Amino acid sequence: MSDQVVVRRFSYRHEAEVVRSFLDGHGIEAWVTSDDCGSVDPALGLVRGACLVVAKENAARADELLESPPEPQEGER
Repeated sequence: MSDQVVVRRFSYRHEAEVVRSFLDGHGIEAWVTSDDCGSVDPALGLVRGACLVVAKENAARADELLESPPEPQEGER
């Protein structure tokens, strides 16, 4: 397995999951990690947050995607 890097930290796991899905839609595999005792103690996630992790070779592209807001789709303006 390749080296992995944290590209973003979030206060809430669900925020990280939305961004993970965004990256996945752009062909970048990402994972969300959170130290919440395997979901047994979700309150720990609130204290420690959640990390969005990608393979090191995808980190620059992930940063690029996350730095620029997506263009609105037709009818969203």
